[in-house]
Amino acid sequence: MGDDRTGSLERPIASTSRIDEISDRLITAIAIGEYLPGSRLPSERALAESLRVGRMTVRAALARLVERGLLETQRGRDGGSFVRDQWPTSSSASVRRTLSARWESLRDTSEALSRLYGVISGIAAENRTEHDITLLHARLDAFRNAGSGLPSQKADELLHLAILDAARNATLRDVIIELESRISIAAPAHLWGSPDGMKTMEARALVDHINLVEAISAGNADEASAIGRQHAKIDIELLESALKQAGS
Repeated sequence: MGDDRTGSLERPIASTSRIDEISDRLITAIAIGEYLPGSRLPSERALAESLRVGRMTVRAALARLVERGLLETQRGRDGGSFVRDQWPTSSSASVRRTLSARWESLRDTSEALSRLYGVISGIAAENRTEHDITLLHARLDAFRNAGSGLPSQKADELLHLAILDAARNATLRDVIIELESRISIAAPAHLWGSPDGMKTMEARALVDHINLVEAISAGNADEASAIGRQHAKIDIELLESALKQAGS
């Protein structure tokens, strides 16, 4: 994706095609659960940096999502753009265009992440400390007790970060988070899927989390590696489901 900035100066008018592209990307991000209802999107500046476009493009795209009822804006210190609706029927065309155009990259990145999650889960089993074990079980309990949707997504993010930290390998941790950002703008939060099937996915994730935390706590590197690698495949499965739901 190109950049519609020139040096430090932004063109006063963003191209319609670029606004269309970024609108589709943000609509898709909401539909597939990168940002769930009730969550606040990053600032215009942060989104512009993540998407490698100018702020005027992001601003115009966000305005479109507000017009379509996907977002609402709030002013003040705690204001911003908040998700109202995840996947109305009108979003399907944007999801289909965006995922189809990015599919090869999404598939390859997901495969790389699956393999790296296996590696870092095994390393976590080798390097975890008693403090890590205590924290992992606390984060697991938080996920188990979280409500469906946004609370579960936030608890999942914290648990995964604790696993990455337990490996004691900052380079591998940074590589994984960077690859995650190629799939989800909200990384290190993971995409959470469309409303249909979300609770089923959360129940499956809980089983994976329990088994993974147990393997890491027991120091079983091979088992932790196998569970971590398989668990990370949820992302591509959710994307495949979203593409099917969008009618492709």
